Amino acid sequence: MIELLIGGARSGKSALAEQRAEASGLAVTYIATGEARDPEMLQRISHHQQRRPAHWSVIEEPVHLGALLSREAREDRLILVDCLTLWLTNLLCQGKAMAQLEAGERVNCSLLKDEMDALLESVPRLPGQILLVSNEVGMGVVPLGAINRLFVDEQGRLNQRLARLANRVTLVTAGLPLELK
Repeated sequence: MIELLIGGARSGKSALAEQRAEASGLAVTYIATGEARDPEMLQRISHHQQRRPAHWSVIEEPVHLGALLSREAREDRLILVDCLTLWLTNLLCQGKAMAQLEAGERVNCSLLKDEMDALLESVPRLPGQILLVSNEVGMGVVPLGAINRLFVDEQGRLNQRLARLANRVTLVTAGLPLELK
């Protein structure tokens, strides 16, 4: 069972994913993709850590998500990935995309492509329950700046592809879930 939970920043999508994980009755592995690169992000991560049950397993993986899911997924386990938006940001930052855009070059980011392909290939074959949390970034105007447009484009494409693969898709707004699929 694959579920994609999408919503805006501070929409309640992570809290809903955590509630669903706890209610499943399965052993939970929480995969955190965020990296504390500044004090504000450290505070956000701390907030998530304090909210999680102590008995959950936690794995931090900022880049190689598809491979990790393939190793960790089990029939008797629920894996919660929070979140794909930070994961995508990590891929853009660690790959060459930002530098290429800043130099006015055409983007050819093999890390981004390889890791997205690995995730999308692994997800349909995973046993157990998988909850994927992702931001919906396509409800606003086209952003200024090439890197921002690239991010919105890639996030939108990733969300669409995962929504097609998912058994259940939930949009969360103001803490309220709306089942899309």
